[in-house]
Amino acid sequence: MRCLDLSFYTPDVCLVRVFAKRAILELMPTHDQVNWSTLKLTKQQKQKAMARQSGLIKLKGTLDNVNFYKTKDGNLARMKTSVDAKRIANDPAFERTRENGKEFGSSAASGKLLRDAVRPMSMNASDGRVTARMTKVMTVIKNLDAVNDRGKRVVSQGIQDPEGVAALKGFDFNKEALLGSILYKPFTVDPASGEIVIPNLVPQMDISWPQGATHIQLSCGFVGVDFDTNEKDLQISQMVNLPIDPTATTVTLTPAGAPAVATTKLFLLKIEFFQEVNGNQYTLKNGAYNALKVVEVA
Repeated sequence: MRCLDLSFYTPDVCLVRVFAKRAILELMPTHDQVNWSTLKLTKQQKQKAMARQSGLIKLKGTLDNVNFYKTKDGNLARMKTSVDAKRIANDPAFERTRENGKEFGSSAASGKLLRDAVRPMSMNASDGRVTARMTKVMTVIKNLDAVNDRGKRVVSQGIQDPEGVAALKGFDFNKEALLGSILYKPFTVDPASGEIVIPNLVPQMDISWPQGATHIQLSCGFVGVDFDTNEKDLQISQMVNLPIDPTATTVTLTPAGAPAVATTKLFLLKIEFFQEVNGNQYTLKNGAYNALKVVEVA
């Protein structure tokens, strides 16, 4: 291995370059990490392409063709691309890349449409990666489009496939508070009115509540979206607030009405946690434990 010539650098710059060199070496694959039969990177090597920075000094910026940056997942590093945007936009060799980029943009836009539609309910019941997770689901749905050519496939066509509906059903907006891990009582959904009924709910037995919570609040949403025209409408039910005790209550959540947009209909159920202090209820940990889930799609 060629040694670094550090004679022309001051000690501080020298140290930074050593750390940068170490990051570059961590990005390089070993013999066992490369699938030599197809010359494609394995899953482990793809993860290496975004190596984590370790050590006392965390770098930010570009050095020796390596980009150092900080994300919610920590301090990462990746190799800088040598292909400019103009070539990608015009070179026939990158036609597949342009097609993928166009479809990705369409899927991301569809995800944003749905997130915007349910925002009044998800503002305090979603995690920091909900955008990426929703885009991933929309990409799966887009891939089910059997009508349009590659590069032109859209969610509005894919959602018409039963598999597309199945991909969206069960989506949790807060991965840190999954509805299935909080509510253990069966419920019914009326696809005509959007009404959700939870019979004989006993919060102390049927709810898994975080420490410090004294009350729960339930609500449901009936949302209609058109991924073709970008129209959306959300109807929210009344709020039902219950103490976490052994009292049995049949909870009936009825949306204000049917959404004006009915191309794709989604039914959502939300649970919030509160702590009562001196007669006043306060949101527990800024809603970090709140759950919101797409329980049905029609």
